[in-house]
Amino acid sequence: MVSFDEAAQMLDEIAGEFPAEFYKELNGGINLLPDTKMHPQAGDDGALYIVGEYFRDLRGLGRYINIYFGSFEFLYGSYPKARQKAELRRILRHEFTHHIESLAGERGLEIKDFQDLERYKRRKGRRRE
Repeated sequence: MVSFDEAAQMLDEIAGEFPAEFYKELNGGINLLPDTKMHPQAGDDGALYIVGEYFRDLRGLGRYINIYFGSFEFLYGSYPKARQKAELRRILRHEFTHHIESLAGERGLEIKDFQDLERYKRRKGRRRE
């Protein structure tokens, strides 16, 4: 299991792999927070964690990405260090895709995320029956 500081270092390295153009208007940057964040639609079992989020607040803080270390640690903490880094890369790539799509006025990944959530809820509903 990597520590918060190790995850921050890995995230910095991963962030450096992305081209400068990806950072256009990402004025709030990439933030690693110690929090564990549950999805608002998580069931009673609390099995739906948010690991990363993209924010677009044009009136206040601007555009930024949050990565939640507590959620990451819960989901991937038992993975080998190299696999954890790969998961961080995948998560950051996902959030950058939201950012780039937002700049372009697109919503493809947002729609896919919604569809994935609906599939998850249907599967979860079937398990209760």
